[in-house]
Amino acid sequence: MENMMGLLRIHIQRGVNLAVRDMRSSDPYVVIKMGKQKVKTRVVKKNVNPEWNEDLTLTVADPNLPIRLCVYDRDTFSFDDKMGDAEFEIATFIKVLKMRLEGLPDGTIITKVQPNRQNCLAEESYIVWSKGKLVQNMVLRLRNVECGEVELQLQWIDVPTSKGL
Repeated sequence: MENMMGLLRIHIQRGVNLAVRDMRSSDPYVVIKMGKQKVKTRVVKKNVNPEWNEDLTLTVADPNLPIRLCVYDRDTFSFDDKMGDAEFEIATFIKVLKMRLEGLPDGTIITKVQPNRQNCLAEESYIVWSKGKLVQNMVLRLRNVECGEVELQLQWIDVPTSKGL
């Protein structure tokens, strides 16, 4: 893929107060889509507050493409139930990456992204210098569902053979 800028590692931390889709609980998993790419987490059985702590990686060719996150409830004998969705942009994250920051004190907040009607942020999202890398922490409020949030972290991976930022 000659247009590749690099890789985006999305660390899916956990779900909070997800919707109940089975009798008393749900068996949730997360699907992330960007363009034609699709990656997903493992299923966490019988838990509306699942801890995934899983890394998913996307190839980024167009940083303006939105990233869509969907949570589903795994069902054995029927189609999986949708438990909400969210969408987020990485344009601000890419803009900060292009600054080529280095040597900052650990925990330095570079910028904040405010929740608004266009994004699914449940609270302010911080882009932070952490352990020699830029990371962005997000709490996404799920749409099209009665309740639920997903906590995640973005991290950029430079690939030597890519065209870069």
